[in-house]
Amino acid sequence: MESHISWLIQGLILVPVTLLPIINPLSSAPVFAATVGANRTLARQLARQVAINAWFVLLVSMLIGTYVLALFGISLPVVRIGGGLLVASTAWRMLHHTEEEDDVAEAVEEAEVPQAEVMQRSFFPITFPLTTGPGTIAASIALSANIPPDPVKYALGVVVAAGGAAIVSVTLYFIFKNSVAVLTRLGRIGTLVMIRMMAFILLCIGIEIMWTGWAQLNGLAH
Repeated sequence: MESHISWLIQGLILVPVTLLPIINPLSSAPVFAATVGANRTLARQLARQVAINAWFVLLVSMLIGTYVLALFGISLPVVRIGGGLLVASTAWRMLHHTEEEDDVAEAVEEAEVPQAEVMQRSFFPITFPLTTGPGTIAASIALSANIPPDPVKYALGVVVAAGGAAIVSVTLYFIFKNSVAVLTRLGRIGTLVMIRMMAFILLCIGIEIMWTGWAQLNGLAH
């Protein structure tokens, strides 16, 4: 019994320690803040929904990720290439963000945002691929390999997956919710500069993810 409890505690620590550095929510926070502008009510709504979305993505990846990929015949390198394309396209749109779009955002920021729109923004691009992207999904699938087939430990493994993903999601919620306050202090010009810089870095990250997937595919081909 003590060994099972020890294994459970170790697993609950291992999941967030493994996934949070890969997710690196601080790098996604500027994108989140740029999405919501100065609307703190929307920021709370969106942060909560992103945290919930991330919990589901991580849990599904850890429990049935390998089976889903095998069912559709999709390899992890292909997932990396597709995710990299999504990241790069998002960064490209951010680089070409216009002042007219900022004016429209300011005009509606105090209006009540429909729940359907919050849901749409929360999943793409913030939850996937910026937060729980291909690297995070691959790491989650790798973590699931540590779940033993023993019935008792498998049940504990499900608890570990759910609990560890919950810890990660709560961390994401607090970071994203407070990202708007940072943008408010930076002001309009500082925010614009930061968004452009982060967009370029994000574009490079997307290209790097695609390159890694392409290199893995070439390695498999040889």
